[in-house]
Amino acid sequence: MSKYNMREEDLWGLVAQLGIKTRVHGDEVQFEYCPYCHGGTKKDKWKFGINKKTGAYGCFKGGCMKQGHFVQLCRDMDYSLENDYGVRQFPQPDKKIIPRESALAYLKARGINRETAERYCVTAFEDKPNVLWLPLFDENNKLVGAKERRMDWKKTSRFPKEKWTTGSKQILFGIHQCESFDSLVVTEGLIDAMSVAQSGVKNACSVPGGMSNTKWISLSYDWIMKFNEIIVFGDLENDEVTLLKDITQRINKRVRVVRKQDYLGKKDANEILLEFGEDEVRKAVENAQPLEVSHVLDLADVPDENPLDVPKVSTGVAELDRALKGGICFGQVCLLTGKRGEGKSTFMSQMLCEALDQGLNTFVYSGELPNTNFKSWLNYQLAGISNMSSKVNRFDEKEFYLEKETSKRISEWYRGRAYIFDTESIVGDELVDLVATVKRVIVQNNVQFICIDNLMTAMDVVESQNELYLAQGKFVSNLKQIAKAYNVAIILVAHLRKAGKDQAGIDAFDNDAVSGSADITNRVDIIMNYSKAKETDNFDSKLQIGKNRLAGTLKLGENAIQLLYSPHTKRVYEVRSLDKHYGWEKDPVPVDEIDVPF
Repeated sequence: MSKYNMREEDLWGLVAQLGIKTRVHGDEVQFEYCPYCHGGTKKDKWKFGINKKTGAYGCFKGGCMKQGHFVQLCRDMDYSLENDYGVRQFPQPDKKIIPRESALAYLKARGINRETAERYCVTAFEDKPNVLWLPLFDENNKLVGAKERRMDWKKTSRFPKEKWTTGSKQILFGIHQCESFDSLVVTEGLIDAMSVAQSGVKNACSVPGGMSNTKWISLSYDWIMKFNEIIVFGDLENDEVTLLKDITQRINKRVRVVRKQDYLGKKDANEILLEFGEDEVRKAVENAQPLEVSHVLDLADVPDENPLDVPKVSTGVAELDRALKGGICFGQVCLLTGKRGEGKSTFMSQMLCEALDQGLNTFVYSGELPNTNFKSWLNYQLAGISNMSSKVNRFDEKEFYLEKETSKRISEWYRGRAYIFDTESIVGDELVDLVATVKRVIVQNNVQFICIDNLMTAMDVVESQNELYLAQGKFVSNLKQIAKAYNVAIILVAHLRKAGKDQAGIDAFDNDAVSGSADITNRVDIIMNYSKAKETDNFDSKLQIGKNRLAGTLKLGENAIQLLYSPHTKRVYEVRSLDKHYGWEKDPVPVDEIDVPF
């Protein structure tokens, strides 16, 4: 091979062959595991990277430290850099390709008509009428390859069913006939792609060589990335949809997949077409569901739970039981500690209410509250005092709560727009890539407003806590990159160190009081401090702004923003906004279907 010039498509081809998860940081493609040492005995991650421009690679794990150039890596990983698709230029057709009768007869038996055959330029050889010719045209309508399929093939045949035309570039089949860049439907079989198109679905393509051949990913990557989403219509084998794993791991796009029940007991799109007709193929595509993001729930699906009715364990101390509204709930862990409970998490969920009211999709990681508790708290804030019921407890105190129907109306209002990290799905010491989860929920669920409460509990589930301060800085840096790359707003909750005192002996706040790495305050754009007011103040809490990168206005000390707090509704508010009504009241979503006689 002559002198090699680094090509990014070769890099992605190697990635596809190795099947190792990657991420891109600037010009570097980072591998989850080193392909040489595989992370060692400790399975260290993200220690290996390749420069996309220079081809230099290296593993920075002690004991490995493998370094070199991309061509050496390809040699060691048995990945060929030979130009296996540019051996010769394909002759270009000088007129429209007309399907021959033998091809039309074969396709008709598969439920595919002349119009679809012409659309995909499928025909047969004049001197070999039993060989179907399936061309591969690129996005510029240039012929770059073809597959030949024996129409008389049987399982007992001694010759192969399909073969590549020499010099073929193995891109997706059907690229040239795509009409727009909204949804790309990808099937495993070439006939399946034509079956989808036959059913009235546009942008149907097929992988060129079955699920085991992943060269198409690198060769078609730039074109694929122009689409808004990918709909996977692979073969249903062993109760799994083929192609799905490779596409989700190697293509960073929103993905929907055809539901298993929509295969109607069949293997692929062509079998559905032949047995049930075009309508069912089209419905299968239309009903394709977004992939579920691991550890993420639709908040509306979290069970409604009235905290007043939860079974409790009495402490035997009346005053403590009164404060706990009857005692300690089963399933709670009660930690006795020093000064806490200033209300920053409450203020965060209040901002979440505002984001929902503005029509934004939201995601929250709550490391301290169970899903049901967080949902109850949020629903109280969204309801307000005018939508709450009350009763007198055994201490002769009035308690406020939400009726089940009110909670249900609120839940239906934000269904499909509010998501929560499912901490209850984590098993044992399982570690989760929380940053990857945030990225995926942004892409998959169109989330625009993210809350993480709080930094220390988030560090409990991320993949690496080695050198905690460095890990914290890296975690916040990743959040900053996500906010910028995806144009989203992120709220991160963090604890304070012990506050200093000002000249009057009052707790003073400055940015250096944030607990953890100094990188945390350096990387964020806004720093706010929420704290309780003094007993002598005529307000409940104050909000200080210690950093405001864009506007520059700060609110510190005597200039702090004064806020009130309602213990009944959990709302943090200014005086004039206590009775605010959120969108679930203005545009109520009916909980039950209306019964009509027609």
